[in-house]
Amino acid sequence: MKYFVILAFLAIIASLGSALFFMMRDGQDGKPKTNNMARALAFRVGFSVLLFVCILGAWKLGYIHPTGIPLK
Repeated sequence: MKYFVILAFLAIIASLGSALFFMMRDGQDGKPKTNNMARALAFRVGFSVLLFVCILGAWKLGYIHPTGIPLK
């Protein structure tokens, strides 16, 4: 589970970096703008939602347990 979370965070960061790259590149040199930046940001949102759902599912199935301050 730990490796899945790390991989998901890396995918989120890579998608965000890709969106930054397309934002800076598109529209220069007289080329028409493409929707690559919007697609990269949509993938980032999708990766974030998928990560949240997987963590919630792992908690419900008992694969991970919350730690910290105990409830009274």
